[in-house]
Amino acid sequence: MLDIAGRSATRSCSSAPPTSTALRRNWPPGNQDSTSPPIAGSSIRSKRRIYRRLDLTFDHFGRSSSPQNHALTQHFFHRLEERGFIEERVLEQVFSPEDGRFLPDRYIIGTCPHCRFDRARGDQCENCTRPLDPVDLVEPRSALSGSTKLEIRPTRHLFLRQSALVGELEDWIDGRSGWPALVTSIARKWLDEGLQDRCITRDLAWGVPVPKLGYEGKVFYVWFDAPIAYIAATKEWAEVDPERRDWRAWWWAPTDVEYLQFLGKDNVPFHAVSFPCTLIGSGEPWKTVDVIKGVNWLTYEGGKFSTSQRRGVFLDLALELLPADYWRWWLASNAPEGSDTDFNFERFATDVNHDLADTFGNLVNRTLKFLATRYGGIVPGGGTPAAPEKRLTDVLAQRLISLCTGHDDRLFRKAADEVRSIWRLANGYLAAEAPWASFHKDPERTAVVIRTAVNLLDVAATVAWAFIPAAAEQVLGALGRAGSAPAWPNSAVAALAEIGSGRRVGLPPPLFAKLPHEWVKENRRRFAGSA
Repeated sequence: MLDIAGRSATRSCSSAPPTSTALRRNWPPGNQDSTSPPIAGSSIRSKRRIYRRLDLTFDHFGRSSSPQNHALTQHFFHRLEERGFIEERVLEQVFSPEDGRFLPDRYIIGTCPHCRFDRARGDQCENCTRPLDPVDLVEPRSALSGSTKLEIRPTRHLFLRQSALVGELEDWIDGRSGWPALVTSIARKWLDEGLQDRCITRDLAWGVPVPKLGYEGKVFYVWFDAPIAYIAATKEWAEVDPERRDWRAWWWAPTDVEYLQFLGKDNVPFHAVSFPCTLIGSGEPWKTVDVIKGVNWLTYEGGKFSTSQRRGVFLDLALELLPADYWRWWLASNAPEGSDTDFNFERFATDVNHDLADTFGNLVNRTLKFLATRYGGIVPGGGTPAAPEKRLTDVLAQRLISLCTGHDDRLFRKAADEVRSIWRLANGYLAAEAPWASFHKDPERTAVVIRTAVNLLDVAATVAWAFIPAAAEQVLGALGRAGSAPAWPNSAVAALAEIGSGRRVGLPPPLFAKLPHEWVKENRRRFAGSA
């Protein structure tokens, strides 16, 4: 999907609304089989609904089964074959007599030969992230029937000769900057251990057909064609309005495109090694990724999320429990950037109660309720800013710079920390200057404080917009700034003078309800799963 804009978890630190030329996967890759088309159609519709409810917007939401991706995948295959990077080999592949079919890699479960994890899939071990082939597994079994009576049958397949591209791949990785240590270490590990050639075809009924004589009935491996779908999705997007959109301008030797990828650590090898090999091996000037923002895993109550065991709260049900802003804030402020992050309901409730209800919500309520009660909702004039406002301006300027750095470096936790710091700064200013205490004895000083506080609230909502857009928009609307993405403050001085005297300001309803212990207890029980 091109340009995750609007309500993304990061934003540009400029006066314009945030945009990004990032391309993201359109749906989690799985091995295709004969049941995939209806399942995929239902899955993509479900994900679109969830993303909309999560306040994520897309210029285009594509899918890897599109005709554009079929054509482009076959184009890359022909280029790689012409340049000598495709090789035919005979493999031994798993066939299940009980299921009556060859089993896709992900439909074979067994013990990882490297880390001994007993639920590794046939394409990759989720525990140690090592790529696998089904025949590597110890004590394999069918994920469909559970049958261990699996046969190994010979079958011809095509390999991408990644080993022949090691030198160019190393040079390419050396030329990247801004990658998290996690991503660099995974990519280097693959190279240091000796990059292996990768099988790119499968004996399946549904997928991108292999355009080669003798390979009728075979399709490309999903991790060969799915990343190519990033390019194909842009082509889909351009074909909606071909007079104004040129998809090649984004991909064919562009000079003004920044390309970002956001993904979990288990998908890093395919994006840091395999897909670059495809692009480099084509010999064509395709744009390669600039920064891969890889993250660790989100775990649940000390273990893994499990759909089969109904263990953990997934987004569809999470959004039934609470509005999107609760989840957006917690997930961004606890992003698993340095290590895995464990979700549990007690921690979640504690965090959102403190940050959203007590800190941001309280700031909104105490500021605007005072303004409504004492000034009829009209921002007062009079008075001259003094030393406290000068100190406030200086600290706010530092916080805004640090926040911009967090966004620009794609450091979600750091950016959320800085937003929280601005909320605390605003609450601290109000507490220290206590306009409720000076209202009668020093009305001009009180007018300065409450006018400054209203502008400080405007800043607090603006910087929060990327994380909690629904709540931020309620506040900005009350301040008379309803509309699209709020402009980023040009400076702390300008920000604290944005809203002048005479502006009528509303009082929004309470933004965040506090989550009681009973809520925590009930949901821990509900989502504990079948152990």
